[in-house]
Amino acid sequence: MKVVIPVAGAGIKLRPHTHTQPKALVPIAGKPILGHIVDSMLEVGITNFVFIIGYLGEKIELYIRSNYPQIQAEFVIQEPREGLAHALYIAQDKIIQEKEIIIVLGDAIVNLNIKELLNSSHTTLAVKKVDNPERFGVVEIDGDGFVKKLIEKPKIPKSNLALVGLYKINNPAELLKSVAYIIEHDKKTQNEYHLTDALMHLIEKGEKIKTVIVNNWYDCGKKSTLLEANAILLTQLSPVPNSYHEFPYTIIIPPVSIGKDCVISKSIIGPNVAIGDHSTITYSIVKNSIIGSYSELESAVLENSIVGSDTTLKGLNQSLNIGDNTEITFNK
Repeated sequence: MKVVIPVAGAGIKLRPHTHTQPKALVPIAGKPILGHIVDSMLEVGITNFVFIIGYLGEKIELYIRSNYPQIQAEFVIQEPREGLAHALYIAQDKIIQEKEIIIVLGDAIVNLNIKELLNSSHTTLAVKKVDNPERFGVVEIDGDGFVKKLIEKPKIPKSNLALVGLYKINNPAELLKSVAYIIEHDKKTQNEYHLTDALMHLIEKGEKIKTVIVNNWYDCGKKSTLLEANAILLTQLSPVPNSYHEFPYTIIIPPVSIGKDCVISKSIIGPNVAIGDHSTITYSIVKNSIIGSYSELESAVLENSIVGSDTTLKGLNQSLNIGDNTEITFNK
């Protein structure tokens, strides 16, 4: 089975971090979002991947080839970027011969029994009940448990079951016919060709589609939800430093993830903090935050903050959202 991961988007809501790296490579709980997704597939034995890339796509390819040499990875460039259905249309040569595929969006982490999904005898969509369904693709279910309607970002939702970006497709060739139909007939929703509309067309042709409710869904598309997901994943993964005594005069409050070759002293770290590799932190208090690699904090007090890689912060007490390759000094 192949896994198709669309990662072509620019991640506007996560700027400034996505000025220098694609959204899928933003770190969370000790590794990039994309790393969590790929690892979840490897855990169930799937090693065949198609990555649909666009914005800063060369960084996606470099990350995958450097960190996952054991997988079979194919890369397809989506340009222009006109939605998820369009992404599949661009990549159809890579998937049209497959009996089944998994599609998983590259900007969210879904907690689900993947084996249960793989064993489904129908095309199956992962869903979760939400409080604001108008922001998502929404699923309506009939009395037999099959999907009767799919609609993208409805103004007046008739269901609170939202698509979470994980799909098991039983007949990719038929789905691609529906994708081709909405593109050839220019059936756009909010200026994009949505997979939601292609799946609805598939249902209208008689396809039986089921749903499965996920345990947890971590939407990593903006600062607040990224930090929330970081805290939850740190609690689940329970990563801890190799040895607390490596960090003199420092208090570590779990859950915390600290990368390799970090230098930390005279600081309080945690809870819910993820620190990238080769970072230096002194005389600082950091909680509920993500700190990138090769960064330096000195005399800083940070909470609910995201600090990019190669960043220097000195003398600070704020909530920040700072991109890569930044230097800020407040104590001069």
